[in-house]
Amino acid sequence: LDPIEIALSYQRLMDEIQLTQEQVSDRVGKKRSTVANYMRLLKLDPIIQTGIRDGFISMGHGRAIINVDNHDIQTDIYQKIVSENLSVRETEALVKAYHEGTPEKPTTVAKTGTASFEVGTEEKKTFNDYFGTKVDVKVAGNGKGKITIPFHSEEDFNRIIKLIKG
Repeated sequence: LDPIEIALSYQRLMDEIQLTQEQVSDRVGKKRSTVANYMRLLKLDPIIQTGIRDGFISMGHGRAIINVDNHDIQTDIYQKIVSENLSVRETEALVKAYHEGTPEKPTTVAKTGTASFEVGTEEKKTFNDYFGTKVDVKVAGNGKGKITIPFHSEEDFNRIIKLIKG
């Protein structure tokens, strides 16, 4: 199970049989703080949760990002993590810089296995403008990628379908 599935399982135990985090921790044999850390991941933007599920970022990255309340900024940080292949420590530094109001400049170390190409700001803006929503574009180290187009209602979904069909 990925960290989000585990969190959802804990949430289900809490909801369906009215357990507290402490009771869940006793039943699954984990510390209460471990259960709490998994549960906190469910407060992340759904795009970031998908990134954790798909292995683009780790639970450690998610735990660092959760300290940012604004979902748009969370998503921006997430995109930076994926595009620059940031470590958890670099992500923590980025979040700390955000909270201190300093420019986001974590020290990045040259990485091996970086993507064969990068999706630039202009390309992302093209997607965002076309679909009228903040489109998430991720490129993995092997050059493969994923485009996530969020929608907020059935009506919004149908609007996006019409755009795609032309």
